[in-house]
Amino acid sequence: MNLNELLDGLAGEKTALKCDRVIKGITLDSRKIGKNFVFVAVAGAMGHGLRFLSKAIEKGAIAVVYDIQGSDLFDIDKLPIDSVGIKNLSSKLGFLADRFYQSPSKKIAVIGVTGTNGKTTCSQFLLQLIAESAVVGTLGWGTKAGLKKTVNTTPDAITIQTILANFVVAKKQTVVMEVSSHGLQQGRVNGVDFKAALFTNLSRDHLDYHLTMDAYLEAKLILFRRKELQFVVVNTDDSYSERIFSVVGKNTKCWAYSAKGLQCAQAENVTAKKIEYGLDGISFLVCWNQQKMQVNSTIVGDFNLDNILAVITVLLAQGQELNEVVSKVTTLEPVAGRMERFGGDKKPYIFVDYAHTPDALDKLLRAVKKYCQGKLWLVFGCGGDRDKGKRPEMGRIASQLADVVIIANDNPRYEMPEFIIKEIQMGCKENVCEVIQDREQAIQSVISRASLNDCVVIAGKGDEDYQEIKGVRHPFSDQGLVRQGLIGWQ
Repeated sequence: MNLNELLDGLAGEKTALKCDRVIKGITLDSRKIGKNFVFVAVAGAMGHGLRFLSKAIEKGAIAVVYDIQGSDLFDIDKLPIDSVGIKNLSSKLGFLADRFYQSPSKKIAVIGVTGTNGKTTCSQFLLQLIAESAVVGTLGWGTKAGLKKTVNTTPDAITIQTILANFVVAKKQTVVMEVSSHGLQQGRVNGVDFKAALFTNLSRDHLDYHLTMDAYLEAKLILFRRKELQFVVVNTDDSYSERIFSVVGKNTKCWAYSAKGLQCAQAENVTAKKIEYGLDGISFLVCWNQQKMQVNSTIVGDFNLDNILAVITVLLAQGQELNEVVSKVTTLEPVAGRMERFGGDKKPYIFVDYAHTPDALDKLLRAVKKYCQGKLWLVFGCGGDRDKGKRPEMGRIASQLADVVIIANDNPRYEMPEFIIKEIQMGCKENVCEVIQDREQAIQSVISRASLNDCVVIAGKGDEDYQEIKGVRHPFSDQGLVRQGLIGWQ
């Protein structure tokens, strides 16, 4: 398409354009510009994209579409290429990209997954269970055959549409997309046509950005207000579930799941009974529509019952039969860095998990502690330049539930690690928390000191393969250190 077709209705009044060549691509990144590309420059927290305009022109951009906000600081009146200013460009970017890629989300079923905890696990479980599916989320984007890295849980609006277009070409039928509160509030999923939405839960997180829990919730509600949704799946055990249901459109079918047996009058209900947990998995009776079936899963962790029920409910909402769904669920495999189990067989059990919020850490420790025959050891920290209010709360939870707590670095970013640790210690009970700032040393120390019947939890980073310090990501893997430590354990 040409520039006029791309911007029709999005740029306000018609703009006199110098050329009308066919556009070959659109991008926010000047380094990715090719010949006959359109460079898109938005005003963001790190500055205006127009800073990189000269580089984009050098690389072959034929036009720049820019955010009017902040553009007065740049000389754009005598450019050798077309320039079009748009007010609030960020909110329109998804619709622009959707138009360029010819509405890929209308050609594929997109399931949005949102909530504080469980987004990645549910998305990866659905990827395992739905035929011809793909995923976009924290672990990356792609298929069961392999994932490519993403910078954010929910990528920028152009990247999302590019990815969806690739999935259409690859003939994928379903895309499961983790939808973050940042992504919703910043309009990154504008232009995406969602067939369904799943709500896992809501607890304290990202208050450095949203400031209040109510504002955090409002960001999540954006997804459930979508009129195009065919069905929603909601965790009725969560105290915010009623607020979620209250905004759902009248033409959207409601489904609910509960590990506590709760029923929602306005929804199809999927519940669990006769639940048994252990370090080797979960078994329970799933109940729906007067049917009951036994489910046996090797997935570990009390909270993972919620995630398993969530994916069962999504599959039922898609029209699959309960016996077919249960058969599939028994094949589920653990997700990397999410309650990932190591050890056993004459070695202590070690669990690596992404838990980095108070609620997630609480659930993680309670799940392991219930079946731990010896001491429960914990290595964790809190990220720098993020919600500081949760640090003492996580220290309190850690020291209440674990027998030995080692506080270590966890992506200090631009903050001084000592300050982060001191804020965590404010909530800790005495004589429980130790400090080993170097995370590698902390993990090595705990594994070497743990006894056979002990359990070790390494929390906060999950599958991350880096430690971020002063803007630099240094190679680092909790999982790699655990494997290494277990080799020498005796």
